[in-house]
Amino acid sequence: MGLVVDADTLLLDVNLATITENGQPYGIVRNAALTMAGGQITWVGQQSELPELNQEPLIESLKGQWLTPGLIDCHTHLVFAGNRADEFEQRLQGVSYADIAAQGGGIQRTVSATRAASEQELLQLALQRATTLLSQGVTCIEVKSGYGLDSQTELKMLRVARQLAEHLPIKVQTTFLGAHALPPEYADNADAYIDMLCNELLPQVAQQKLADAVDVFCESIGFTVEQTRRVFEQAKALDLPVKLHAEQLTNMGGSALAASFNALSVDHIEYLDETGVQAIAQSGTVATLLPGAFYYLKETQKPPIDLLRQYKVPMALATDFNPGSSPICNLPLMINMACTLFGLTPEEALQGVTINAAKALGMEQHIGSIEVGKQADLVCWDISHPNQLAYQIGNHSIIKMWQNGAVINL
Repeated sequence: MGLVVDADTLLLDVNLATITENGQPYGIVRNAALTMAGGQITWVGQQSELPELNQEPLIESLKGQWLTPGLIDCHTHLVFAGNRADEFEQRLQGVSYADIAAQGGGIQRTVSATRAASEQELLQLALQRATTLLSQGVTCIEVKSGYGLDSQTELKMLRVARQLAEHLPIKVQTTFLGAHALPPEYADNADAYIDMLCNELLPQVAQQKLADAVDVFCESIGFTVEQTRRVFEQAKALDLPVKLHAEQLTNMGGSALAASFNALSVDHIEYLDETGVQAIAQSGTVATLLPGAFYYLKETQKPPIDLLRQYKVPMALATDFNPGSSPICNLPLMINMACTLFGLTPEEALQGVTINAAKALGMEQHIGSIEVGKQADLVCWDISHPNQLAYQIGNHSIIKMWQNGAVINL
């Protein structure tokens, strides 16, 4: 007796960009079929080789269209109140970021607005943003805290992020970023703030199961490598994986520290050197590239793409959606920007928002590619080839989406 597979849904006449290493660019399988059952992919291959099915499935022909894994936005700051459009206008007129911050603007302005907002107000704002990403083919998002900088608001932000998955057919991973900036209550006393995070707030986050990972902004205008180490040690003691905002403005060695803690990812990394690349290559840490912030801040120092390729470091892409340095709620645009600004190939860019983004969240065993046993998070596109997702901006037609095998009503 031949292979018999479970199937409650059978997709026929489809081309697949599986994003697997099957010897073809993009992991392409043409003239394919795919089966799902119980929210998982149960069979993938040439339609001519379709095995026997153990039940009568729902059958749908996709008429030669292209199927990719659901897209993954693995670095966002989706939960916040207020906006800083006037500060953007000021910067265009030559006012420096430092001067704006001295006037009470910058991240402290977002902190004030986020502290003042109710949980329901934050949820409504975040739902609007997450719905926008969902409409672009995004089936999984990471959401960071970091605009509260006190116990009450940080916990509030993480609760809101968790609630998004209760309202939308989208997976949500939450990250505690209490060490994002120094709050006004701890002005000029960063060590005392790190003490509070480690001794008071992080244990609450872990006890209430509000975070899937812990992040720090390790930078000349953020926190030192030693302060970052203290947060990471507490995260490790609480059995939480770590991530890092690193080497965005200077090379402080944060990525090497993150690698020593087997970090899931180091993000931004424009100033990462070869020693740092070697360190993350050895630890299996993902390099998350954020071209939106690079573009928005008019940066000129590009991430070390050739070194990342040389050492075979997985490269993820994300929006870094936030009110200050990347108010860009558009993951497909990042695919194009990664190619035009950073020199990634269209295939590398698509890997960056699928399998490598899944690795950056520690979820590569479950999502990020079209493989048997993975969750059936899928997008059907009206395109002629997967490279079109990098080539064309703003007019990709999504025909259909599935999360855990269930059709998403767009």
